[in-house]
Amino acid sequence: MTRDATLIEAIDALLPQTQCGKCGHPGCLPYAEAIAQGEAINRCPPGGEATVARLAELTGRTPRPLAEPAQLPQAAVIREAECIGCTKCIQACPVDAILGASKRMHSVIATECTGCELCVAPCPVDCIDLVPHPEWQAASDEAEREAYLARRAELGRRRHDARRQRLARLEREKRLERQRRMIRRESQSSRSGTSPTPQHRQRQMAIKAAEQAVRRARMQFESARRRDDREACRLAESQLERANALLEEARAALAASQSPQ
Repeated sequence: MTRDATLIEAIDALLPQTQCGKCGHPGCLPYAEAIAQGEAINRCPPGGEATVARLAELTGRTPRPLAEPAQLPQAAVIREAECIGCTKCIQACPVDAILGASKRMHSVIATECTGCELCVAPCPVDCIDLVPHPEWQAASDEAEREAYLARRAELGRRRHDARRQRLARLEREKRLERQRRMIRRESQSSRSGTSPTPQHRQRQMAIKAAEQAVRRARMQFESARRRDDREACRLAESQLERANALLEEARAALAASQSPQ
């Protein structure tokens, strides 16, 4: 691990992992990366003055007042009787802490909610409230409050990482499926004997696209292996297997089009 990577990891470990974006970045890790490059350390309202002090100690910088007022731990609550099941809050949640489906009532998993507020603005019927987090309120002393903040940070980081990996996997699968449909259409057109020259070019393009997908999957696997990220390695291996299957399918379609009828 490089010196910069070690510093970024240490900074990220001090951030609250609410993934709220109030620092101006799309999550805590991007803010940690920006701090490592010299950005101000006082832009995290959920972390409060305590986080500024810890970041100042780590980076050797002078503590500065928060750019925005500190924010106590909170949780989102959906007024379920008013929910229309639009799924906009589900799509906005950075830690997948909202249950529901299209045209079905949604509900927040309070123990997993980081209080990021990102679900509030997209709601078209304004049925989401923000309340003090019940676990924070239940804490009877400073030790219990610190323990809650540590749990929130660990869970928030883990769930945010899992969501990013899930969305990336879905996007790759969609891209591969689009390529697969194109290959099948071209193969069917070839068997029907229509427009051989343009179809031949398109099949060659499909092979090139599949080869690019294989290269991307291999690069993702190598990156995950270097990071010693077993889950990312597993996902990359699965993606590589699908990409190789797509490449074989594309090559078979081209070979079939070149065979005597």
